[in-house]
Amino acid sequence: MYRVLIEVPTWLGDCIMSTPAIENIVNLYPDANITIFGSAVSTRVFEHHPNVQRIVIDDSRKQKFRIFHLYKQARQLGRFDCAISFRRTLASKLFVWFCEATLKDNYRRYTKRAIHQVIRYNDFVNKVFKVKASASQLTVHKNPKSKAIKSDKTMLGINPGASYGSAKRWYPQEFAKVASELSTQYDIVIFGGPSEADIAGDIEKELIKNGVKNYQNLAGNTTIPELINNISNLDLFITGDSGPMHVAAAFQVPTVAIFGPTKDDETSQWMNDKSVIVKKNLDCQPCMKRTCPLKHHNCMKLITSAKVIDAVNRLG
Repeated sequence: MYRVLIEVPTWLGDCIMSTPAIENIVNLYPDANITIFGSAVSTRVFEHHPNVQRIVIDDSRKQKFRIFHLYKQARQLGRFDCAISFRRTLASKLFVWFCEATLKDNYRRYTKRAIHQVIRYNDFVNKVFKVKASASQLTVHKNPKSKAIKSDKTMLGINPGASYGSAKRWYPQEFAKVASELSTQYDIVIFGGPSEADIAGDIEKELIKNGVKNYQNLAGNTTIPELINNISNLDLFITGDSGPMHVAAAFQVPTVAIFGPTKDDETSQWMNDKSVIVKKNLDCQPCMKRTCPLKHHNCMKLITSAKVIDAVNRLG
């Protein structure tokens, strides 16, 4: 049995993009006994992974003496054959250094060239284990006991939020226009975390105003495993650059992804042939800022509902 400790990325989307690299570790060591360490959100992706024996939440940010707490957590986890982190922070480097493991390493970028984040994570694992495995599809294991939303009609999910910041978010009125136009073909499901309940509520108000009744607003009311199961059951997904976008990619859900300030060549849906990207190609893109530094937000403001409907039609 090969014992592996993996600190996963903090954000849901990054965590899912690390799954091809993690699967390559499992391919190398089929009997791997994996301990996952990380944020309360991202670690839940691995709750039903067959090789994951233990999940430990990193709660060090809440502690008065963070580094000492990380040291205690690392030492209490026991001994491993390998301890790696997909994070680049000083705290993560110290955590791995504190661990008892024969092989230790932290994620780093090996090239400044624009390549997909999935490849960056996979290159890291290849370097650690001295292999040349390619990155395959995103892999997320569903909870077999969790009930997913169902409908007699096809289902459209819309995800208006993005944890990174307001610059990545398209407008609720535009989402509502798209959902209203497609409501005769699809039942509508609105997704989002607790911090996105307001924008989801704005969409709901617009749907009511437009006479749309066949919708559910699940924003702030689903766990990560429930979110995964629900998205896997969709027939169409419209979203910004977000964690749920990568969940949809893992299950090959037809997706229209709306990009603004971020780099679609680095964080777009990985290996989902049923995906269309909608974006403007402005001189200021991609700025990679949480809020628009130019105060106009044109990378999102200039994207109309008609453009998104056109992208849906191109998906067929």
